[in-house]
Amino acid sequence: MSHYILVVDDIPDNLFLVKLALEQEGHELVLVNDGPSALAQIDRRPPDLILLDVMMPGMDGYEVTQKIRENSSLSYIPILLITAHEQSNVVKGLDSGADDFIRKPVQIDELQARVRSLLRLKQSIDQREHFVSCLTHDLRTPLVAADRMLNLINQGLFGEITLKTQEAINNIIRSNENLLEMINKLLDVHSYQEGQKKLSCVTFNFKHLTEQVIAELTPLAQEKSLALDQDWQADIEEIYGDRQELRRVLTNIISNAIKFTDNGSIHVRSSLDVGDQEEDNWLIIDIEDTGIGLNAKAKAKIFKRFYHTNRKGLGYGLGLHLCQQIIQSHGGKISIESEVDQGSIFTLRLPIHSLG
Repeated sequence: MSHYILVVDDIPDNLFLVKLALEQEGHELVLVNDGPSALAQIDRRPPDLILLDVMMPGMDGYEVTQKIRENSSLSYIPILLITAHEQSNVVKGLDSGADDFIRKPVQIDELQARVRSLLRLKQSIDQREHFVSCLTHDLRTPLVAADRMLNLINQGLFGEITLKTQEAINNIIRSNENLLEMINKLLDVHSYQEGQKKLSCVTFNFKHLTEQVIAELTPLAQEKSLALDQDWQADIEEIYGDRQELRRVLTNIISNAIKFTDNGSIHVRSSLDVGDQEEDNWLIIDIEDTGIGLNAKAKAKIFKRFYHTNRKGLGYGLGLHLCQQIIQSHGGKISIESEVDQGSIFTLRLPIHSLG
């Protein structure tokens, strides 16, 4: 099977050797002699595999690798670094995002074998991506259809139903809704981890967003006789980001605080952390509750995917992990301070230097 491979090296003889070796395998090759040309070619047409010389003038192979990995719009592309140097460079290359190394002088049979191995890896990851996409679509479609049909039955469109039957149907509807929510969260987590999530960033009033979320969740707090309020101390209100995704974070954390607090209050506070440079300016959001708190072990794992504490009302272990992905995608940070029976404080740090 033919694949499109990009080869980057500043020495023509090296390019010729690789071209000779890989054209024997039936692959399509594009040859370029420096890092900027490689990045431009990748933007025009992403390859199935990149062979990249480490030592090039100007932009070396490590920097090219790092720029490729920082480009969240690209699907996964295996990178094979070609080097004449020792182990310390291997470590640097792997940390930059390379997948494999081959040393000079390059042996043709070894090069061909490593290329085959990385192309198999690429195929496996692409198949997984396709599987996840198809799986979520194939699961969501019948769930949505079933939910609509159950609601029609519940409304009596197919004849009168008894109270007992209605109660059973409502239980099924709730189960379907929970399963659909889990599928949607799994898909979102996967999209963030694979760098496929596209944020719709605008400048918007974050204070107003916080007020809206608090207003929506206040009835839940009132049911438990909890105080839920906001104290906006920051002298800015606007921030640049994806309003819907940041609403999701606030809703998740505040609703969790309500769920795990039986007495007392939930306070949402804002402040500014101003540094010497513009890029060191942060909007700080603290969400503090007087709930049951967490021990040290739980705190260390709370943002991990599928992690459950032993607290009541367990979900799927995806909500806080997704919150972390969303905040990090905005260039921010999320952390927690908590002690058992002493409550918790979730802290969101969002950069504000992008505001003009």
